[in-house]
Amino acid sequence: MELRPYQSEAISAIEEQWESGTNRTLLVLPTGCGKTIVFCKLTERLVGKGSRVLIMAHRGELLDQAADKLYKSTGLRSAVEKADSSCLGSWFRVVVGSVQTLMREKRLAQFDPDYFDAIIVDEAHHCLSDSYQRVLNHFDGAKVLGVTATPDRGDMRNLGQYFESLAYEYSLPRAIREGYLSPIKALTIPLKLDLSAVGIQSGDFKAGDLGNALDPYLESIADEMLIHCADRKTVVFLPLVATSQKFRDILNAKGFRAAEVNGGSEDRAEVLADFDAGKYNVLCNSMLLTEGWDCPSVDCVVVLRPTKVRSLYCQMVGRGTRLAEGKDHLLLLDFLWHTERHELCHPASLICESPEVAKKMTENIEAAGCPVDIEEAEQKASEDVVAQREEALAKKLAEMKSRKRKLVDPLQFEMSIQAEDLSGYVPSFGWEMGPASDKQRSALEKLGIFPDEIDNAGKAALLLDKLEKRRHAGLTTPKQIRFLESRGFQHVGTWQFDQAKKLIDRIAANSWRIPRGIDPLYFNPKEA
Repeated sequence: MELRPYQSEAISAIEEQWESGTNRTLLVLPTGCGKTIVFCKLTERLVGKGSRVLIMAHRGELLDQAADKLYKSTGLRSAVEKADSSCLGSWFRVVVGSVQTLMREKRLAQFDPDYFDAIIVDEAHHCLSDSYQRVLNHFDGAKVLGVTATPDRGDMRNLGQYFESLAYEYSLPRAIREGYLSPIKALTIPLKLDLSAVGIQSGDFKAGDLGNALDPYLESIADEMLIHCADRKTVVFLPLVATSQKFRDILNAKGFRAAEVNGGSEDRAEVLADFDAGKYNVLCNSMLLTEGWDCPSVDCVVVLRPTKVRSLYCQMVGRGTRLAEGKDHLLLLDFLWHTERHELCHPASLICESPEVAKKMTENIEAAGCPVDIEEAEQKASEDVVAQREEALAKKLAEMKSRKRKLVDPLQFEMSIQAEDLSGYVPSFGWEMGPASDKQRSALEKLGIFPDEIDNAGKAALLLDKLEKRRHAGLTTPKQIRFLESRGFQHVGTWQFDQAKKLIDRIAANSWRIPRGIDPLYFNPKEA
């Protein structure tokens, strides 16, 4: 099996982390980008070096999927550590293990702490639970890889309590641009659903309260679906089994061919196969299909289980992002949930790292009244936010000018080079959250950045890395940016070093005045 370029890059990055002494690292791949294939091929390389590997998950379907993919992609067979099955005494170098089984004290006691050389945790956003930590702490000398589809570093702040680094991240926008996932178009339905009385449990909305809050709106939601997705293959996520079954009946009464599956469905495999084959065009479920189920032909997702957890939201939408013949995009129906809690996930949550941009994007999609490509919506929202920031920056630059600071304010640098990853940066891992080191501060000051505005080591490292890459690419320095933008030139951070130097030399030769015929607001260095 030939790996995609990003999959090969991911494996190399993971191995580099382990070889450098970082034993607990993360891999982030969007749903549908083949994370199972990546860790199977990594496992093959580990076994080739004589290592014993544990692949651990919290659901039987995920374990079966991993064992199947491992054999099909590498030819390696695996032992099973689940219920009555044990890997002890087996000659297989790979074990797929259920965390519910391994966490038991008697079961763990049968293993030497150094029994496994490497542990791969599938759906790693679950790994901070006591059950996973009990197993991981027992095998504390093993190298650990956590694999998750969590969409951004902000969501991984908690994972940073255990993992030491992010080895590799492949973003949803990049996967769509490079043709590995389906484009997504979001449509906000102007149907206001009141969640103000819904309680919170374990950081998210209570499923029981959600079911009661949703019931009065099910008929209206079905009517909206008749308008927007009657001819599509749709998966609907709901908070309760009873609500899911009720909605199935309502959809069927309106002419849909709807089915429902839940954890207690004895005919679940048959229903899923029939849906895949086209017997049904809507599949309702109560959070059963968020992980480990693939049906590439799904081209509409309806999220009727509002959530504040971005990883969960991403998992739900991810059921429809895979490519399929005749499918040109995924339609994502978004409803106007009325709640005083602003952390509710929306389509913007899939793609935006900056909360500011996400808020603007959500407002723009709501105002559009038609399906909007989420990448285009994100770009427009980013431009809107940049315009707002530039207005604020102009005031700040005026203050800076009066202070005659010789170094560049980090905000000015971020805005000038249009670096959304800097302005929206959120530290994830322990070392990133600490203050910038003296060495980092000294290096930033030497390169022309005012270090007092950098409040953590992670951002300082990201900024230094960005500066080094810009130097290799021959782009403008912070000092060039400060000098030219203080005289009214725009986005000097996107210029070449030589273009800026040429203009500064002309200004210097003109007694440090802007030469006649040059308007800073409209100056184009490529035409000069």
